[in-house]
Amino acid sequence: MSVSSARVRAGTVFDPSGDARQRKGRRRVPVRPSPAPRPWLGRLAVAATFTGLAAVVILGIATETRTELRLPGGVATFIGSMTGLTGMYLALVMVLIVARIPPLERILGQDGMLRWHRRLSAWPLSLIAAHAVFVTIGYAQAARTGVLHQLNAFLAHYADMLAATVGFLLMVAIGIVSIRALRQRLRRETWWVLHLYMYLALALSFAHVIALGPAFVGHPLTQVLWSVVWALTAGTVLVYRVGLPVMRSLRHRLRVVEVHREGPGVVSVVMSGRQLERLAVSGGQFMAWRFLARGLWWQAHPYSLSAMPQPPYLRITVKQVGDHSAAVARLKRGTRVAIEGPYGNVTGHARTNDKVVLVAGGIGVTALRSLLEDLPKGTDPVVIVRASSESQLVLRDEVAELVRHRKGTLIELVGSRREIALHSQGLLQLVPDLLARDLYTCGPPGLVEDVVEAARSAGMPHHAVHYEVFSW
Repeated sequence: MSVSSARVRAGTVFDPSGDARQRKGRRRVPVRPSPAPRPWLGRLAVAATFTGLAAVVILGIATETRTELRLPGGVATFIGSMTGLTGMYLALVMVLIVARIPPLERILGQDGMLRWHRRLSAWPLSLIAAHAVFVTIGYAQAARTGVLHQLNAFLAHYADMLAATVGFLLMVAIGIVSIRALRQRLRRETWWVLHLYMYLALALSFAHVIALGPAFVGHPLTQVLWSVVWALTAGTVLVYRVGLPVMRSLRHRLRVVEVHREGPGVVSVVMSGRQLERLAVSGGQFMAWRFLARGLWWQAHPYSLSAMPQPPYLRITVKQVGDHSAAVARLKRGTRVAIEGPYGNVTGHARTNDKVVLVAGGIGVTALRSLLEDLPKGTDPVVIVRASSESQLVLRDEVAELVRHRKGTLIELVGSRREIALHSQGLLQLVPDLLARDLYTCGPPGLVEDVVEAARSAGMPHHAVHYEVFSW
């Protein structure tokens, strides 16, 4: 008797194989796939970003006169004004990058968005710091006083400067804790709360820009335009990070109906809801889940769908690696669930070849299991599952059944990373026609980095390698 059939007999409502529904004569309700990425929208977004940056630079230059530059402190003040304008503009771009704007998220995916966010992060902080230094020097030169005296005058007598200083210090603190070595020492919940203060930091900085910025004082049109840019940024964040998730949560009204053990420290959570056929999700995607229970309601954590939805049910499979995931295993039946997403671009839309190879490490098998279910027949999948021990091969029977149904090949690699290394030659030995396939990989950072490096060293083009790192 298979694991799936055993669970169905025990009363499990979610049948991964779908056999129980077919025996009862009930047809599976098809779910709507997520929209395909539109690369031209990404190119348009990049063009709009650089156009906006050019406009900011031109604005700063156009509002400065030669007479003002010749005055004592004029050059330093001008440099401070330009670095402040460009720094704040790039800070707004950073916020938009992680605003989960669906068309852009479908192009870059979570990993891509975070990579660009981190690459950009040093620039606004450095430019805003330069702004503070040069403006203070410029005003001190103009007043023929010391820098420290001028700094004290700013804080004591200039409107909104104290709030802006607090905002800047918050940005510095957030930048420091975002350094990878420090971030990994923090609980995810702590890092998430600290990161929310970035919105407060930007809000505190807004008023002093309008009230004191040389490019804005005496220029009402530029004040209006800058205010519109800030308002649109704030509105975009509210729509996609708050409004859309609330709307979806109210539409689908998810509740926990079952929690069962899949393996050591791994549980599956089955939820039921309304109109799940309208969810528009593809295999390989994840969602941010907010379980409205004591101690959990205030934070949303990302977990991949471990199977395609079967309206009115859907399922996630969670490994207990922290306080939140451990609490998920104790969820009670009937717990309400709020959702954000679906997110992620490791889907069938990304495929450029007919055939695929899927490489999963640890709990990364959840995303690739739903992707495997969603792939069309004829993809001849080679599925490589990596685990330290056999007990960690979760969803093993389900993956094997899906591979068998698609006439693919399942390879299980059990052992430590030292014993079994996935390098380019090893990958080619396991998959001789590797270069004729698309590769998908999900799992912990070490495994994903090794697999991606091995695939590219073997000659796979970048566009044929798709990955999702299971970390924060």
